[in-house]
Amino acid sequence: MIPLKHLHVVLVYLTVINVVTFFMYGIDKWKAKKSKWRIRETSLLGLAVLGGSIGAWLGMKVWHHKTLHKKFRYGVPAIIIIQLSLIGYLLYK
Repeated sequence: MIPLKHLHVVLVYLTVINVVTFFMYGIDKWKAKKSKWRIRETSLLGLAVLGGSIGAWLGMKVWHHKTLHKKFRYGVPAIIIIQLSLIGYLLYK
């Protein structure tokens, strides 16, 4: 179980990583439209793995970005399920 004194740190981290991830998807979509240097797919998925999976999923939906790529279409929801399961386990262990 996560001690309450550490819970706020975890919540702040998850908020920040999800906001950053969301905007990274938006930036990459903008760069794609402008034919500019792009953000690596491994970096976008890496942000999701590091806790930004909700931001990645929202970025895909809002920016309509990476929705046709199978590794994103199935990978990001799988990462969300794994992370929520891990959070549930840690909270109620």
